[in-house]
Amino acid sequence: MHVRTDDSVRYLTFDRPDVHNAVTAEVARDLAGELEALDPGTLDAVVLAGEGEAFSAGGDIEAMAEREETTAEAYERVRATLGRVAERMLTAPVPIVAAVDGDAVGAGLSLVAAADFAYAAESARFGASFINVGLVPDAGGTVTLPRLVGLRTAKELAFTGRLLDAAEADDLDLVNETVPDDELEDRIDDLLETLAERPTENVGLAKRAIHDNLGRPWRDGLEREASVQSLAYDTEAHREGVDAFLNDRRPDFE
Repeated sequence: MHVRTDDSVRYLTFDRPDVHNAVTAEVARDLAGELEALDPGTLDAVVLAGEGEAFSAGGDIEAMAEREETTAEAYERVRATLGRVAERMLTAPVPIVAAVDGDAVGAGLSLVAAADFAYAAESARFGASFINVGLVPDAGGTVTLPRLVGLRTAKELAFTGRLLDAAEADDLDLVNETVPDDELEDRIDDLLETLAERPTENVGLAKRAIHDNLGRPWRDGLEREASVQSLAYDTEAHREGVDAFLNDRRPDFE
C-alpha cells in the first residue's frame, strides 16, 4: 500500500495493479494499521484509492486456493484482517473518502460501502462478487450494504454477485456522486477543500454519534446523541462557531 500525506490529507492507495489491487491478509493488516494511526489533530481526511485500472478486485483468489485452515482459524483471520479494517473505517476520527476509478468488487465494494464518502468515475463498476467463489460479503459488507441500499437490494447483490455500472450504484446510494472519469480527482479535491474548512474533531464526533446509533433503539439513541453532543459543546470549534455567528463573520476552525 502506498501512503502519502499532502497538507492535511492522507492518501492510502492500493498498489498491486497487476492483480487489480486484490486484498491479501497482509494488505488488510497494513491498511488497518494506517487507519489506527490517524491523528485528527493533523489530518482533515483520508482518501482511499487504487492504482491502475481497478479500485480493488476484492480478495486474492490465488491466496485462497493455497490456504489450508480450520473454520476457527478462518474466523480469526477474517476478524483480524478485513473485519479489523471495517471496524477502523467505521470508527476513524476523520472522514474517509473512497475514490473509485475502476472496478470495486468483493471486498473492494465493502470498503467503498464502509467509507464516509464515495465518488465514482463513470467507467467504474461495482459488485458483491463473493458468491461467485462461494463466500458471503465480508469487510463489513453485511453490516453496511443493507443500510445503504436496503435489505432486498443487499440480498440481490449478495446472492447473485451481479455487476453494477456507476450510474446504478449512484441510484442505489452506494456512491455520493458519479462524475466523468477525467473529473474524479477535481470533484474529490472540491470535497477535501470543504472538509478542510470544517472542524475535524467535531466531524469525528458527528460520525461517532451516527455510527453508534446504527441499530440502537431510539431511546438509547437519544441518550448517545446527548452524550456526544455534550462533548461537542466543550470544544474550541463550538466556541469559535458561536462567536463567528454573533459577530457576523466566517468561522476560522484552523
